[in-house]
Amino acid sequence: MQITRAGALATRKGPAAWFTGEVRIDSLFNPAAPDRVQGALVTFEPGARTAWHTHPLGQTLIVTAGLGRVQRDGGPIEEIHPGDVVTFAPDERHWHGAAPDQAMSHIAIHEVQGGETVTWAEAVTDADYLGQ
Repeated sequence: MQITRAGALATRKGPAAWFTGEVRIDSLFNPAAPDRVQGALVTFEPGARTAWHTHPLGQTLIVTAGLGRVQRDGGPIEEIHPGDVVTFAPDERHWHGAAPDQAMSHIAIHEVQGGETVTWAEAVTDADYLGQ
């Protein structure tokens, strides 16, 4: 058994190459061989969002607070609320983030394959984020 105490892992700022706006990432658990599952609490300030990206083994988001948005490539922008669970299929291109006027937090869970968990692509433009 291992207990990681709250606050034991440092909060880090979401890198500008992966996010638009202010984003905080709090690691919850990380892989250590043979484990291959990662989890983080990610908090997006209003208007903040990820860049387009994929995960080789998919991703699950559990919304914990606020109001958010998600979109898969070619699909509509969907609103997400606390308690919602969003599952993306392996290699499904998507983005997620906060609503324009409200922050949002979610727990993100994904698996490691070949040492990789995510492939980042271009930023989501303001026009795309606003559905224009």
